[in-house]
Amino acid sequence: MKALFVIAFCFLTYLTPLNGQIIADSISDMVSLLNHKDVKALRTNLETTFEEIQNESDWSAYDSTYTTTTDSAVWLKFQIENQSKDTIHKYLYSIDQYTTIFQQIDAGYKKFKNGAYVPLSQRANKSFDHFTKLSYPPFTQTQLYVRLSAYNIRFGSIIPAIYAEKAFWEYTWSDYNYQKNSIAFIYLYLISLLTIIVFTLVFWYWLYEKLYLFYLGYLFFQLIYGFIVLGKTLAPVGNFFLYNPKLAANLSEPVQFAFIGFYIFFILHLLTVKKYDKLLAKVLKYLGLTCFLYAILRFIFSYYFYNPELTLVIFNVVRLIILPINFILIIWILIKVRHPLLVYFIIGQSFFFVGALLASYLGSFTTEFPIAMLEFYQAPNIIFQIGLLAEVYCFSIALGQNVYILQKEKEKANRELIGQLQENQLLQKTMNRELDEKVSKKTSELIQLYSQLELEKEEKIKNAFSQKLKETEMIALRSQMNPHFIFNSLSAIKHLIMTSSNDAATEYLDDFSTLLRGILQNSNRQEITVEEELEILEVYLSLERNRMGPGFIYTIKVTSREALSQFSIPPLLLQPIVENAIWHGLQPSLKAKKELTVTFDTTDNLKIIIEDNGIGRKESAKKKKLHQSMGTSIVQDRISLFNHLNDYGIHYKITDLEENGNPMGTRITLTYQN
Repeated sequence: MKALFVIAFCFLTYLTPLNGQIIADSISDMVSLLNHKDVKALRTNLETTFEEIQNESDWSAYDSTYTTTTDSAVWLKFQIENQSKDTIHKYLYSIDQYTTIFQQIDAGYKKFKNGAYVPLSQRANKSFDHFTKLSYPPFTQTQLYVRLSAYNIRFGSIIPAIYAEKAFWEYTWSDYNYQKNSIAFIYLYLISLLTIIVFTLVFWYWLYEKLYLFYLGYLFFQLIYGFIVLGKTLAPVGNFFLYNPKLAANLSEPVQFAFIGFYIFFILHLLTVKKYDKLLAKVLKYLGLTCFLYAILRFIFSYYFYNPELTLVIFNVVRLIILPINFILIIWILIKVRHPLLVYFIIGQSFFFVGALLASYLGSFTTEFPIAMLEFYQAPNIIFQIGLLAEVYCFSIALGQNVYILQKEKEKANRELIGQLQENQLLQKTMNRELDEKVSKKTSELIQLYSQLELEKEEKIKNAFSQKLKETEMIALRSQMNPHFIFNSLSAIKHLIMTSSNDAATEYLDDFSTLLRGILQNSNRQEITVEEELEILEVYLSLERNRMGPGFIYTIKVTSREALSQFSIPPLLLQPIVENAIWHGLQPSLKAKKELTVTFDTTDNLKIIIEDNGIGRKESAKKKKLHQSMGTSIVQDRISLFNHLNDYGIHYKITDLEENGNPMGTRITLTYQN
């Protein structure tokens, strides 16, 4: 009987240790550390080290008075014993923003760091910031020190606990199920923003307007805000801010004011507010700049001079100021602006305000929500994002409608331009017909009244008048052929004939007549192929080489002559450009080799590059002095008219080639654009 008593006593001693320890293998679910008889607590400042804590003796029972603040830490001390023959894994649970655990391993201590504000690379558990896995070998007693601290203001009680492995997985699975719908929406929010950003980038690239740049800023900072919210969840992909959670916390408010600033400038340009009310436009501009300034100052303050009490005051004061101003400006816009896209602004702004007000209302509750159907994870942020996403969709539709409106205005302007040109042509024909009638009538009268001599004079007058009627049609023709070139060409032919170089003179004359014939034939055509233009250009350059001598070197590079036949060009457009390069760039040059390169690149669409190594435009302008060439102006006017009359256009660009500030020549680029 005595033996049985001894055995029973030993068994009870095994189950209920007398030395104040937590038995690891007896934890089947969860053990709360708060108010646990074997857990001691100590409050210290943030600078107290672990070595100093080991020498502290002023430990007390751990109760609810030991809560973390932004300027103090709470230390817990307790022992855990594993009385089984197997290694046991338990999980320390703490929702403090910084949790540091020192576990006794043999003669030393192993350090574990975890918590929402610990960077992911330093966390002991990279999947769950509030659970730290601890292992206990068989038949060992382990001393644990736990340091709890906070970065910013927290709401609610903190109850550290130790979970069994099964309870840990049940908790995390339940937590994931609670969060999964919220995570799914945040992913939808981010993917939607990324898709709209891509389309907006395309619009901005092609149209290059500030409107799309401001909209990109608005979307970009919303995207950052979405990733910040995602970092507060168990989302497996895209949690970039887990690597720097402190940065995410400090960016949350500045990012919101940054996208509000871009939103204000976007609305300013979308609704063309300045057109309707200059004072309103000015107020919106300064409000947008104020939002940017506040975002920058708020981030600097939060990151370097964080004070939780002052932060809360600033948060409330800013909203008390900004919300009334917002309402006033919205009403002002509704009264003054009459833009066709105003309805999209009203709908989008309504979504934003409903989402923002409902999110603010829900965010004021720290325990349970007043509306049961809205009680889900990150409900205030999700509802705010729903309002933002609805607003983004409205403005995306508005941008599409804006493009449609601009296209209609462009078509209307083109129709008016074409109509005006047709009216001018009709007027010119009418005037020509009236003048012809007057001339015919006058000629008939002179034939009757005067002699043959007077008849000859009348014929001269008629010829002179006919010549004047053709002057408008000959402007382009005269711009193609420099009189000095024709004179010099004829002089060259005369010289060859006088020196009995009959074959050379014949060849030169054939080329010269071919060029003149091509110019005369094509001057009345609206368009010719680039291949035909190239043939005329080759003849012209051949003549110029004969005129200027061996010092003039020209090169024509063609990717594919067949491809050139697929492109149209105003007739005789390239010859005056080349002539200008020769006469004003190369001929005054003192270089031994005067080089001209003409490249027809059909690799991607068509690009024509005319490049010379002459004296450059600035030096040429000095030499011209009083003479102002009209060639460049005429070329640009012809290109402009050509672009208006066709679905595709030619982009004209002049580049001054320089090296160390010295002119090296000129490059002219004509690029075909669809």
